[in-house]
Amino acid sequence: MARVDLVRSGAQRVALAATAIVAGLYLLIAVAVVLIVTHNLTANVDGTLSKWLTAMATQRGGPSRGYQGPPGGPRFDAPVLWWTFHPDGNYADSSTEAANINLPAPYNRIQAPQTITVSGTDIRVMGGLTSDDWTVVGQSMNSVYQARGNLIQAELLLGPVLLIVVFLGALAIGRRVASPIEQARQRQMDFTANASHELRTPLAVIQAQTSLALAQDRDAGWYQGAFTRVNEESLRMRHLVDELLWLARFEALPRSGKAEPVDVGVLAQQAVDRFAAVAEARHQQLNVRVSGDSHVIAASPEWLDHLVGVLLDNACKYTPEQGSIDVRVAVDGNRIKLVVDDSGPGIPADQRGQIFDRFRRATEQPGGAGLGLAIADAVVQATNGRWEVGGSAAGGASMAVTWPRLLARASATRTVSSETPPLARLDA
Repeated sequence: MARVDLVRSGAQRVALAATAIVAGLYLLIAVAVVLIVTHNLTANVDGTLSKWLTAMATQRGGPSRGYQGPPGGPRFDAPVLWWTFHPDGNYADSSTEAANINLPAPYNRIQAPQTITVSGTDIRVMGGLTSDDWTVVGQSMNSVYQARGNLIQAELLLGPVLLIVVFLGALAIGRRVASPIEQARQRQMDFTANASHELRTPLAVIQAQTSLALAQDRDAGWYQGAFTRVNEESLRMRHLVDELLWLARFEALPRSGKAEPVDVGVLAQQAVDRFAAVAEARHQQLNVRVSGDSHVIAASPEWLDHLVGVLLDNACKYTPEQGSIDVRVAVDGNRIKLVVDDSGPGIPADQRGQIFDRFRRATEQPGGAGLGLAIADAVVQATNGRWEVGGSAAGGASMAVTWPRLLARASATRTVSSETPPLARLDA
């Protein structure tokens, strides 16, 4: 529950931060758009006024009250107001709409485009000579202000919707991104805790034995037994540390560039030869059968050798005396299949999905730290393999892995069996 809350709170913080950033950017863009649109609309008004002044200046005698604007100009535009003044400053004429409007500023001071307020209405005006008279033209800014108001209203309506979408999207992405990171962190914490626990037990045994040995004098037999136990716990610690270091080195290496052609049949035969003495010491029968041809896959030889070693080590460890272990390599369509069967206690069906968890043991049998199958699973995943976990014909476990076949070609079947004289020594 704590992990879920941590992911949720982290995702919410990320979503709020992303929403705040988008809100700031949206505000800047919205203000910039309003300013640009207002400037462009005002420039259009100024262009219209300039055309009117130019057209009026070309008319002989100046414009009259019925003047309709420049020839060929657009119709139905907002009305352009104009006032004409004689050189002596007396009022001459104006457009019909401007007849009752008095300019709030001296006419001869109006030249460049500017905005004045008349009776609470903003008017854009421009002045210039038309023949001997001075003419001022103007146009209401209501259309500009209305367009600007519509734009601001649209931005105010769109802004909250955009921010809600951004928040929900960032929240979903944040949860998706944070969840595997938090799971990996939790796995790392669990891994560290389990590793500490596994190392604490043999250390406690070693410390207890040495403390007892130093407390008082003992006979030679007691010391022999104490050193035996210390040696066993030291070997256990070394095995655990070796597996931890191998796993750490495996996870640190890049997955690309490690694959090369490897013959699974040859590798399995070599592994069986290595474990022959182990099986013989436990009075177990170890058999290997390689059928078909071209058992080549793309993988790291070191990784694959470690995988086969883990499977054989587990099989020898859990198979009782006089039991059997069968290793088979065969061609399965366009895939290569490696199978290790044993006559041990087997794996319950409801536990087969958990045997690859780190520090998970299939039985309470002493020895091992529960890292072997976790390492094997990491190798299988890195080499594009697939697990097939089930029961063997002898009633034990069946661990099988299949890989894509690298060199697939039809050929005669060859069989190598440990039941032949070279490995008959294993039938103790």
